[in-house]
Amino acid sequence: MTEIGTVVIRGILGFIVLFILARMMGKKHLTDMTYYEYIVGIAIGSIAAELTFGTQVRVSNFIVGMIVWALLPMIISQIEMRSFGFRKFSEGSPTVLIEKGKVYEKNLKKVSLTIDELMIHLRQKDVFKLSDVESAVMEKNGQVSVMKQSSVQPITSKDMGMPVKPEHQPRIVIMDGNLMQKNLSELGYNQEWLLNELNNQGANSFSEVFLAQVDSKGNVYIDLFNDQLEMSQIKQKLLLAANIKQLQTNLMNFSLQAENEEAKEMYKNQAQNMETLLDNMTMYLKE
Repeated sequence: MTEIGTVVIRGILGFIVLFILARMMGKKHLTDMTYYEYIVGIAIGSIAAELTFGTQVRVSNFIVGMIVWALLPMIISQIEMRSFGFRKFSEGSPTVLIEKGKVYEKNLKKVSLTIDELMIHLRQKDVFKLSDVESAVMEKNGQVSVMKQSSVQPITSKDMGMPVKPEHQPRIVIMDGNLMQKNLSELGYNQEWLLNELNNQGANSFSEVFLAQVDSKGNVYIDLFNDQLEMSQIKQKLLLAANIKQLQTNLMNFSLQAENEEAKEMYKNQAQNMETLLDNMTMYLKE
């Protein structure tokens, strides 16, 4: 066999072994790797590369070396799961960088982080002012977690005392023109319902839809193969009326659920405004 043929075969073998070992080591995002896991990944990759071109060394030696390097982090991970002390020793612990708006200079030096680098991490978390930070912690993987001051955090439905119906994960129900019946059934809908929703958005059949997704509220997002195809004016009007009616219904529900009398009255008034808006637009929304 020629030298090139040998390199090709050894390269394919190295890739297969590397793939198997990577699957055995489990799924983990690059940013979630510990220091030793990162080092092990580099070492195994280097061994696999050397397996390809180091034709003077037996293949079995390289494979044994890769297996040893792969087994070590797996063994260490099992020990870490059983021993908090060992886990703290091998992975370290989070470091507080900012607490109650105060920057800890000693901890910045401890993790070798400059002020400029700290500000980059904060901006990546949509924080541009240090005064907005309640707490910032460098995690064991090097990422910085930020907790904003309560005064700058967005208001949630919980803060307003409004119960919100939980949502489940949206499901893809059509992909490449093919109906995914199992996903549709798990959501509690049938083909007739979905086809009707597609018709409302300008599609006549499943085959015209590149992608369709349904959320927990029954809202359907579709993307057609023909990007130039637009919904007719009539269907757009019908969808607009339906959306306004849905908004009115939601406002009425909020009015019934609100405990604050001012909020209850506000929701009720806005619902009535939606009703008036629909009445005024009726003649323009007709087919």
